[in-house]
Amino acid sequence: MTRAFIFPGQGSQVIGMGKDLADAYPTARQTFEEINDALGQNLTKIMWEGPENDINLTENTQPALMAVSLAVMNVLTKDAGLVLPSVASFVAGHSLGEYSALTAAGSFTLSDTARLLKLRGQSMQQAVPVGQGAMAAILGLDFEQVKAIAIEASHSEICEAANDNAPGQVVISGHKGAVEAAIALATAAGAKRALALPVSAPFHCQLMAPAAEKMHEALGKTDIRPPLVPVVANVTASAVSAPDQIRELLVEQITGRVRWRESVTWMKEQGVTEMIEIGTGKVLAGLVKRIETDVVASSVGTPAQIDELIEKLK
Repeated sequence: MTRAFIFPGQGSQVIGMGKDLADAYPTARQTFEEINDALGQNLTKIMWEGPENDINLTENTQPALMAVSLAVMNVLTKDAGLVLPSVASFVAGHSLGEYSALTAAGSFTLSDTARLLKLRGQSMQQAVPVGQGAMAAILGLDFEQVKAIAIEASHSEICEAANDNAPGQVVISGHKGAVEAAIALATAAGAKRALALPVSAPFHCQLMAPAAEKMHEALGKTDIRPPLVPVVANVTASAVSAPDQIRELLVEQITGRVRWRESVTWMKEQGVTEMIEIGTGKVLAGLVKRIETDVVASSVGTPAQIDELIEKLK
């Protein structure tokens, strides 16, 4: 069985995430402490106690979700002795999850990733004044239909298809007025649902260009090593291993579309028959089941799930 490890993005966060890992495994606790130290912030207090508004701030959400994913990975590799290339052929992540994937594959240090994601969250939040941007989920229409609707709604503003998550699940992003116009057009076109998302900024569209500039500068100063296994990039929906290309694609990812549906299909075409979501929640595993029904998909984020996976991969 050819396997891929996949890593969740924004939207999977929940208060209390990772606390059971820290209680069960000293290695997980050390992972969280290293991230706190790198950020100069008690991120775990926000993760475990809230308030919800703080964990939903994108500058906290992004490193927090990565922290849980890497706590799981460190238990698997350091405690159980699993060697990534022996148990997985590819890694991939949704948006910020791509950073988790790269860190799991050894391209980034944990501390560098924490700092990069903190900056990424801050830069994305600052790129567009609050209230000027929006995102919406369009359900029940295919990608090309939603792409055409976004173009029609744009006029002098920006509205783009931002996340191609699964068949019949596309997210749009851009100026608030244009996104609202696209919601109306999608509803008229027969979408099952077209609803605004509770996000703090319009991610993965051209409005994020100022954030892309800041990440270009930060990534240019960051050491990136070749990954232990290829990483399937959001921007290309195909594998990448060269550090310079990884750096370039992470910058493009800020304004570019998350091609998750295509990424899952591409991995299946390379022979992947099982995808395991590493970290909080089971959003990606659910999407995989909708995209490629014959790919086995599961989630590993609790001590019981970790123990089960270790037993399976021994």
